Amino acid sequence: MGKQEDFVLRALEERDVRFVRLWFTDVQGFLKSVAVAPAELEGAFEEGIGFDGSAIEGFARVYESDMLAKPDPTTFQILPWRGEGPSTARMFCDIAMPDGSPSYADPRYVLKRALSSAAEKGFTFYTHPEIEFYLFKDTPQQGVEPVPVDRSGYFDHTAQSFGSDFRREAITMLEAMGISVEFSHHEGGPGQQEIDLRYADALSTADNIMTFRTVVREVALSQGMWASFMPKPFTTHPGSGMHTHVSLFEGDRNAFFEAGAEYQLSQTGRQFIAGILRHAPEITALTNQWVNSYKRLIGGGEAPAYICWGHNNRSAMVRVPMYKPNKGQSARVELRTIDPACNPYLAFAVILAAGMKGIEHGYELPPEAEDDVWSLNERERKALGIEPLPKTLYEAIRVAENSELLAETLGEHVYDFFLRNKRAEWEEYRGQVSVWERDRMLPVL
Repeated sequence: MGKQEDFVLRALEERDVRFVRLWFTDVQGFLKSVAVAPAELEGAFEEGIGFDGSAIEGFARVYESDMLAKPDPTTFQILPWRGEGPSTARMFCDIAMPDGSPSYADPRYVLKRALSSAAEKGFTFYTHPEIEFYLFKDTPQQGVEPVPVDRSGYFDHTAQSFGSDFRREAITMLEAMGISVEFSHHEGGPGQQEIDLRYADALSTADNIMTFRTVVREVALSQGMWASFMPKPFTTHPGSGMHTHVSLFEGDRNAFFEAGAEYQLSQTGRQFIAGILRHAPEITALTNQWVNSYKRLIGGGEAPAYICWGHNNRSAMVRVPMYKPNKGQSARVELRTIDPACNPYLAFAVILAAGMKGIEHGYELPPEAEDDVWSLNERERKALGIEPLPKTLYEAIRVAENSELLAETLGEHVYDFFLRNKRAEWEEYRGQVSVWERDRMLPVL
């Protein structure tokens, strides 16, 4: 056993840890957890913990169901919400087959594969997500519109605000788990919050997002509230996005920075953006994976619906933020389509793969969009060569079905399951009769 494993085994004794939760993520992005006693951990590090993969969405067919969860000791953390007394810890796992080879169904492995492919070309991929979500007064009930915890707006500071107490406790817990928070504030919608995580390599960030969603829900429940990462819970209020700043580093050097270039953006950075734009329709099914995701994208405002980039243009799909003098290391691009209900492992993997295609094949960056893209009419957008993103999950699926990039990046197993699952979601949604239809049509038809 290595140093990291020894550190974990020592920490178990020193911190009086009685339970260790082993976490992993299914293909849809839902967190799975199995608890083991500390005595079992040495064996888990060496051989993994066996489980029935066919019982997990998209993991295995019945005849190949045996799988192993192998804890990653670098992700060991005490869970701060378990209170006083004996502690509970968690570690993320890599999923393996009985022969020890990585499972192709494991989203964490999909991202690791994409990262090692970029590493072969000398690049490390960093991401920094701005995560928006809503806080509601109660647990959601079927057929009842949820009530936000406040009526505040963007950056509002309100006395005795539920939101600020909540954010303070959530951030304290995140920091206790080694997750650095950069900013937090009230967002534009009533009860809507934003918490931004600090830059980290993409694998750590994806693990941090899974932890973040769990911490936020736990804190909300402890304060008698409900937190939701649903992309568009209300028709008339802003949706929740997860604007993600990305950059590539070559060793200690930011590969997106070039002093004196337009916007200080290097050729590598321009090609990376060009890759994202060219493959945008294909990767949308992963960055916006739910029927509801497209209600946010057609909502106008700061949610992009068109494939374009701009310097500091918040209506564009990809934004190049203002350059800070003497801060070359902070050169980055911001992807604004992605929402907080995605599977972060798969979303980061396809974003990286699309950007890398741009670099490998030397894609040309189209001209930037200087206007508010929402305010242009269809003819003006066409004249500028600005194409729309998929407007529904169905459209996104249709494009994804013909995508070599996705098949290659996700691997055949995840690609096939993901699309089958999304087709089923669309078919179920398509058959639903909505409140809008009844309100509109019962009185007149």
